[in-house]
Amino acid sequence: MTERKPGGMSFESWIDRQIREATERGEFDNLPGSGKPLPDLDKPYDEMWWIKQKVRSEGLSMPLPPTLALRKDAQEARAEAVGARSETEARRIIEEINARIREAIRTGLQGPPLNLMPYDVERVVSEWRDRQGR
Repeated sequence: MTERKPGGMSFESWIDRQIREATERGEFDNLPGSGKPLPDLDKPYDEMWWIKQKVRSEGLSMPLPPTLALRKDAQEARAEAVGARSETEARRIIEEINARIREAIRTGLQGPPLNLMPYDVERVVSEWRDRQGR
């Protein structure tokens, strides 16, 4: 445990002395990342940086609120449908995500507003056809 600052000594002098003594004892030798640039130093400040770093280092993923997760799933489903191998598959993908969207609208989900309506199946299938050159 660190000792208390002696009376009459400025904080700067006290801290400098502790750092100098720790350096002399070799307590800063061979630290992980020694001699390497600080990661993300050039990125804008993010007050949640340490949480994001911990999540990355532990190999976890940040859980999204249910409404945001559904929005993300809907975007991915739409992209998957437009790139589907068949019209039947494109329709199935959109109908499945539309069922989830309708259920969320009907029952409500936690998180920010959903701001999502079911996709127009025929419009997505039309995009699929255009992409296929049909």
